[in-house]
Amino acid sequence: MIPPAVTSGQRRSVQRALAAVRNSPHAACQAVAPVLELFLWSRLAVWAVAVFAFLWFEPRVHPGVAAWDDPSVTRDLGYVSDLWARWDSVWFLRLAEHGYRSASDGSAAFFPLYPATVGLLGRAFGGHYVVAGIVVSLLSALAATAVVHRLALLKLAGDAAAARRSVLYLLVFPMSVFLQAVYSESLFLLLCAGAFLLAERRRWPAAGVVTGLALLTRLWGVALLPALVLLAWRSPDRKKALLSLLPAPIMFAAYPLWLHWKTGDAFAFAHAQELWHRHISHAGPFGGIWEGARAGWAGLRTIVTGDSVHATWSGAPDADPFHAAAVNLECLGFLVVFLVLAVVAWRRFGAPYGLFSLISIAIPLSVPSSRWPLLSLPRFGLVVFPLFLALAVLGRRPRVHTAIVTVGALLLGVVTVQWALWQWVA
Repeated sequence: MIPPAVTSGQRRSVQRALAAVRNSPHAACQAVAPVLELFLWSRLAVWAVAVFAFLWFEPRVHPGVAAWDDPSVTRDLGYVSDLWARWDSVWFLRLAEHGYRSASDGSAAFFPLYPATVGLLGRAFGGHYVVAGIVVSLLSALAATAVVHRLALLKLAGDAAAARRSVLYLLVFPMSVFLQAVYSESLFLLLCAGAFLLAERRRWPAAGVVTGLALLTRLWGVALLPALVLLAWRSPDRKKALLSLLPAPIMFAAYPLWLHWKTGDAFAFAHAQELWHRHISHAGPFGGIWEGARAGWAGLRTIVTGDSVHATWSGAPDADPFHAAAVNLECLGFLVVFLVLAVVAWRRFGAPYGLFSLISIAIPLSVPSSRWPLLSLPRFGLVVFPLFLALAVLGRRPRVHTAIVTVGALLLGVVTVQWALWQWVA
């Protein structure tokens, strides 16, 4: 049973409690301590598993790694740091060092804020860009967990145990391996959660700027706009709140304008999606759901029947049929879980949180890949923070909590090993 929504009296009591925390350094330290402890232990454990996997398994990396890696940008202080530069990290590190050079090389698909930040810090570190990327990701992830914790306290009526669960579930989520990788996930999560927290506190000008920064980090940031507009519409000073959000689309417009000046193609970020075999579905998100369901059904048939010829998914004929089956089933399973949690988030925390969750899921579903329909969907769910608040609601029952933590931690270990060995993750 889903608990009733937070009453206005409960909201005021939570806001008073949060104000007391802000005004008391000792209380603030006590509030942050559980988050910091969870963050440090989880990230150290993931790092240790990745190093162990890299050293233990033979061969140490996927035999096809030469086609994906670029040692000129992913080699830094040795394997302890370099193993966090995998897959899309190559794109981010190239941009951090060299910037955007062409409209046709695919780099425009990666929005500028994260690589620009890594580039600035990397130069300050004397050219150690991989280390800079890890530092940016880890610091952003730590700040993001603190913001998610604050939001959880606010939306869960000050329930400290539930707020801690939301952070725990985020940190043991299988794709949380990306929180310390040279990827933009951590920064994007921080900006999305930060925009919501600022809006809840009615700090609208700051919320508008942070939303703009999120849009400069990833196109998926457009999911923030309708959610924050709805929050602003409900604000006592509606006109001022809505006008304060205008900087967000203006900041976003700077990127295509800059691309036009630099490469001659203002929409190079959209055209680059062809490299990943993505196409706009005429049925919107339902097209992605349909293709994902077809791929998942084919995967189930392959695994159950053992037929690697007739039952296999036809979208990726060059892939191992059983590997393709596992990937497509995994993505379909995550989609089902995400949709259920998005509904819980809408019912429990209100339309803005549900709307943000559903739009964040709908965007990748609307541009499915012809090879892997739900490509990267599990990773995209990592930054949809209301899903973890919803999971904290469901985790009130001890058995459900144990199941969430156990399954999450086990899958996180598997994903970490895959990541360390250059196996495709999400």
